[in-house]
Amino acid sequence: MTPALAPPPFVVAEPSQVGEARRRVLELGASAGLDPVEQGKLALVINELGTNLVKHAGTGVLLVQLLAGPVVEVLAVDRGPGMSSVADCFRDGFSTAGSPGTGLGAVGRLASVVDVYSTRPGGTVIMARVGGGDRREEPRPRRAIEVGALSVAKDGETVCGDAWAAADHPETPALMVVDGLGHGVGAADAAHLATRAFQAVAHQPPGALVAAIHDALRGSRGAAVAVARLDRSRAVVTYAGIGNVAGAIVSGGTARHLVSNNGTAGHNARRINEFTYPWSDDAVLVMHSDGLGSRWQLDQYPGLVRHHPSVVAAVLYRDWSRGRDDVTVLAARVETT
Repeated sequence: MTPALAPPPFVVAEPSQVGEARRRVLELGASAGLDPVEQGKLALVINELGTNLVKHAGTGVLLVQLLAGPVVEVLAVDRGPGMSSVADCFRDGFSTAGSPGTGLGAVGRLASVVDVYSTRPGGTVIMARVGGGDRREEPRPRRAIEVGALSVAKDGETVCGDAWAAADHPETPALMVVDGLGHGVGAADAAHLATRAFQAVAHQPPGALVAAIHDALRGSRGAAVAVARLDRSRAVVTYAGIGNVAGAIVSGGTARHLVSNNGTAGHNARRINEFTYPWSDDAVLVMHSDGLGSRWQLDQYPGLVRHHPSVVAAVLYRDWSRGRDDVTVLAARVETT
């Protein structure tokens, strides 16, 4: 699982911006092969989520990425007043803004996967996925983990120098986050090389994976990179990294931070060590580039660990992004449904 494309965030503060976001996202979905029915659903989802941002939050962003399937994932992120009751807000006919009140109810019907996290105060994150068949009607292959992630370029850049990837092996899935040095095209090229190297040898242990990425990045700008592999049968996570990609396992209200070696993949890596950590099925793994502040704590967000990893990643991005660099946030947990 690797995002095929992630356009820059769509800032939504007034109705005309909803239409522009809808147009551009539909172009993305059509180019990826969404059929006309799914394109229609996607248009309505973008319209309802964008309109909801304007009416209830005043302003917010739509984060969109194309996933395998094809699936278009949309995240509506705001710092508004929050929902008094998520269940009520998704009930047809409910409204707090004088509208017919069918918007979020329509999103719940049209999207194949929906999740919402809202706090008062704090704001709301809504995740909706369209495409790839209807999860509610068609059984999917059992996956070892559920992954959510986002990569957002620094303001003013057209490409993101960070990237993420996942290899969903049924027994030992692997995850990678890479942060190309600096930002812009050179950083994005390094991140692309790292992603391609990861995909080529994703079956290998994390240390060997990081070594392969290090070799692939020779001659490039270089990057910080980390790889984690979950082994549910042994109840462990094995982790290896070079540079300042951060990782943590959050379980029972505590976070255990994961260790990377100093250096820069593609340039200098004196040692590539693997470290093994205990894993429990209620745990959440978080990995991120240094575009995200390091002082986040999931226990500040009641109930967030039980939500879809894409929602976890979006909440952390909203509240802890440094705002002066590319940022990638990845969250993963054992799939529960």
